[in-house]
Amino acid sequence: MDVDTNEMIRDNRYISIQLYARGDRALTEQGLTGVQARVLMFILERSECGTSPTEIHNLTGYSMAATSGLIKRLREKGFVRVESCANDERRKLLFVTDKGRQVRDFMDSSMRALPQMLYRGFSDEELATLNRLQKKMIGNLSGPHNNSSMEESTL
Repeated sequence: MDVDTNEMIRDNRYISIQLYARGDRALTEQGLTGVQARVLMFILERSECGTSPTEIHNLTGYSMAATSGLIKRLREKGFVRVESCANDERRKLLFVTDKGRQVRDFMDSSMRALPQMLYRGFSDEELATLNRLQKKMIGNLSGPHNNSSMEESTL
């Protein structure tokens, strides 16, 4: 069997790009960018006690200016609200609004629908084989010999 492994790599890349594009389109419909959605999900995870801009900055690695801009846009769009901390008026805590929670519900339902769309028509055996082969590829890429193999193949 003649298999074009370079074509397989291109196909895998295409699948990845299409998945990201679908996600971006879905987020755009909700009025969000991917980065805004990640920050919103971080705030949602801490919705009980709130989170501060500094915590978001520390976890994401975004600059404080970028973090402040993201929070400002999320507030303007009605996804989050800001409250002063009871113990320290200078410290601000972020909480998700009902609109923000609706986005999480939308994202959750979209994520549940994705595998059904992506793997439509696959048998259980095909899914098991694909899963095993993907794990094998990941292992090949993350093994200790992956850099030397790349260097040897380009020499």
